[in-house]
Amino acid sequence: MNLPTAVRRRIFLGVAVAALVAAGCKPTGGGAGTGTDIPVGEFASLTGSEAAFGRTSHNGTLLAVDQINAAGGLLGKQVKLITEDNQSKDGESATAVKKLISRDQVVAILGEVASGRSLEAAPICQQYQVPQISPSSTNPKVTQMGDYIFRVCFIDPFQGTVMAKFAQKTLKAKKVAVLTDVGAPYSVGLGTYFKERFQADGGTIVAEQKFTKDDKDFKAQLTAIKGTAPDAIFVPAYYGQVTLIVLQARELGITVPLFGGDGWEAPELLQGSGAAEALEGCYFSTHFSPDQDSPRAKDFVKQYEAKFGARPDAMAALGYDSMLLLADAIKRAGSAEPAKIRPMLAATKDFDGVTGRMTLDKDRNAEKSAVIIGIKGGKFVYSETVSP
Repeated sequence: MNLPTAVRRRIFLGVAVAALVAAGCKPTGGGAGTGTDIPVGEFASLTGSEAAFGRTSHNGTLLAVDQINAAGGLLGKQVKLITEDNQSKDGESATAVKKLISRDQVVAILGEVASGRSLEAAPICQQYQVPQISPSSTNPKVTQMGDYIFRVCFIDPFQGTVMAKFAQKTLKAKKVAVLTDVGAPYSVGLGTYFKERFQADGGTIVAEQKFTKDDKDFKAQLTAIKGTAPDAIFVPAYYGQVTLIVLQARELGITVPLFGGDGWEAPELLQGSGAAEALEGCYFSTHFSPDQDSPRAKDFVKQYEAKFGARPDAMAALGYDSMLLLADAIKRAGSAEPAKIRPMLAATKDFDGVTGRMTLDKDRNAEKSAVIIGIKGGKFVYSETVSP
């Protein structure tokens, strides 16, 4: 059959395009901002089991966006924050990020707090070459997903080292038991790094017990731990689980201190009958304290309290820093194109954030200090700062 020349040309072009796609052309996503806006995506746990983290991180991000826009925006445009709630559920983060990139054409993605959910989103951001900045996912694997993945927090090898040193020097613990959530990359990773450093420094791990996310009864694990007579118990888990664990530990007559990482930090940790009393004398590591004595921190606390009527936690401060870091990269790039933002993020050096001065290393991780918080009188009390 003889086809008209114009038709043959269209068929040829279609075949050529299909061949290029089949040959492995990399997909791209995101935009450079249209009209008067620069769209920035955020995925967060605004509801569900880790909502306390997601909401305060989101609030910190909102505060940064408001301040940027009030000061004239970026490149003559206003920042438009587009947020998706992953409901603290596995699988929802991937869906949320795909929407933000394909539908909303965002120039970058902010999120998530939980390492497991950041790990869901990272391959998608890497595939579409849209920068992702996690405020507080500490598992090292997150940034190992590709060169478009960044974070503004320290990582668990450092946090595990900090808490191993703290256990020996401050708690005077020679024997420690470890209780981890086997389904959470954050918990497993932090527990592993803690154990490695504690043992390397001469300490003994007398028990290792495990649980899963939906567990409510931890008495079997705690009874086994009690039998080993530890000096302290390391629980690298999220706040909802920690409260139940500590309450049940005290019911079983376990009186030694429990301590953990930044997953503890939420007001909900101290809520519930007997929780504050049970947690008295316990400790956790984190990224920021509103009691820190620096002009930058004091100004942030003042602005946050004025907007939200509450004191900020570390997740709020990290959410704030993640947006400011992105804004700084866009300014230095002179562009909101994802491909031009990425190298500017990677070149970040001595950025003055609320959570401390930070430089991103070759693996796009922030080199910065950690903060130790003690629980006294039903309150989180700043204890000390530990430099990297």
